[in-house]
Amino acid sequence: MTSKLYSDEELDTLRSMEKRVTNPGARWVAKPGHRQRNFKVDGVGDDATRFEVYQRQNESDEDDFSCGIAYIPLGGRRLTLGRYNGPSHIHGSISYQPHIHRATAAAIAAGRKPESEADDTDRFTSLDGAFRCLIEDFRLGGITPPAPDHPRLDL
Repeated sequence: MTSKLYSDEELDTLRSMEKRVTNPGARWVAKPGHRQRNFKVDGVGDDATRFEVYQRQNESDEDDFSCGIAYIPLGGRRLTLGRYNGPSHIHGSISYQPHIHRATAAAIAAGRKPESEADDTDRFTSLDGAFRCLIEDFRLGGITPPAPDHPRLDL
């Protein structure tokens, strides 16, 4: 959990800030059951503002993927601002559909995971599609976005 109570305005500022990936050639690393890569990200015009972005893909289930972005405050606890998940699980009333988690001031104030709330989406069906949405939504530069997903016909 985060130790600071962020306001919705502060969260919006962090989300909308222009950002730049500083290691666009980050390599995939094999982990038990999945592969992952992590990107270091700086706020544009504000070298003291740091973020991390990750991509994670389950090796045996193509629907089990996630990518996300976290704010890394100096001397503070990491804050996940957004997480884009595949349709591999149920989340509340969202049943096996891609969904997007976003940090909210209400969740932080209630002591829950900042990004505990989620909305289903039809904007992506794959990790590459989710990553493209994250790049667009969080104004991430310095990296080439993957092609957008095409709608799945089996849904």
